[in-house]
Amino acid sequence: MQAPTPIRVRKRVWTDVARIFSTVCNPFLTSLALFVILAGARSNGPTDFWVLLFNSAFFTSIGPMLFIFYLYATDRISDLDMSIREERERVFIAFVIFYAAGALDLWLIRAPVIMTASMAGYAASALVVQWITRYWKISTHALGITAPLVALTVLYGEKPAPFYALIPIVGWSRVYLRAHTVLQVVAGTLLALVTTLVFFRFFHVV
Repeated sequence: MQAPTPIRVRKRVWTDVARIFSTVCNPFLTSLALFVILAGARSNGPTDFWVLLFNSAFFTSIGPMLFIFYLYATDRISDLDMSIREERERVFIAFVIFYAAGALDLWLIRAPVIMTASMAGYAASALVVQWITRYWKISTHALGITAPLVALTVLYGEKPAPFYALIPIVGWSRVYLRAHTVLQVVAGTLLALVTTLVFFRFFHVV
């Protein structure tokens, strides 16, 4: 009887898994998911939903992504992750402007306060990241997955709790890919927690 063939595991399998989580849970997509959920939960009908979604998604996802693609296409940044710290410092100035303009826009159209507070939290986080990036490369992936989960917990209570597993998974992916250290991931997580809760308190969401 022939012995069973041993299972071979590709050497790069964990690298591929880490890249998948890193790509799927990038800050642009997680912020888009957050505002899709918030717009759906707080809109008054289909038209209101699309107005709220466009006015939030443009400033957190569509606009910043197009800006990043433009910089990459014109060889102004080395890669889409902005791996070089000096590149991040300049780009995050634009992110601060996008998010601050988004918060103002949502306030002007009288969007639900939780959406305005979330956008303001992103603006504050981007400003802090822009300053920190001068000296250190804090993890925006960790920030990007934590902030939406905190916001959804405020909205839905304990229901999003199982998704908190994504925080250590995304953190592991960034460390495994050698994009960040453990401390940089922890710092990004804590920054998201603090800025989200501070602005939710400021806007009387909680």
